[in-house]
Amino acid sequence: YKMSHWSYRDLPVRYADFGRLHRYELSGVTAGLTRVRTFSQDDAHIFTPFDRVEEEIFRFLDFTDAVYGAFGFTNVEVSLGLRPEKRIGSDEQWDHGEAALAGALQKAGRPHVVTPGDGAFYGPKIDFRVQDALGRPWQLGTIQVDFEHAESFDLTYVGEDGRTHRTVVMHRAILGSFERFIGIL
Repeated sequence: YKMSHWSYRDLPVRYADFGRLHRYELSGVTAGLTRVRTFSQDDAHIFTPFDRVEEEIFRFLDFTDAVYGAFGFTNVEVSLGLRPEKRIGSDEQWDHGEAALAGALQKAGRPHVVTPGDGAFYGPKIDFRVQDALGRPWQLGTIQVDFEHAESFDLTYVGEDGRTHRTVVMHRAILGSFERFIGIL
């Protein structure tokens, strides 16, 4: 993102890939395909002005419904994760992010549970859980609002007013870990 200069007309900018990730999981907690040490994730990052965050959440909800519906996951539980005790960013940033996510879920008419302390360390998030054939819930998709990394990496765009503004970074995954998704399916 930072390799170019961006106008509000160019945004949102969306990057996505199936990246390979590695996690040192203790041998006692690995479990078939559902908990592995190396996995692929459908990772995406969206760079957008704050006033378009809600629109991106609506797009994500529609996209998630289409993907999960294609695989027969119709009973999807949605949760709104709020600020954890250990976090980065200002309270004002967290207030903006939490309000944006809660407002989008309300406008979309999405029933959800609020989970205080369950946000990522850099911002609030919406998580999606589905059930496997045994009725166990598994978290798959997520969309997270991140003000702090845009600040830390000085990510900006030129607004309609001709001035530089800070972008918002949104982290997104629909399947989450591809291996876990296959295990649940």
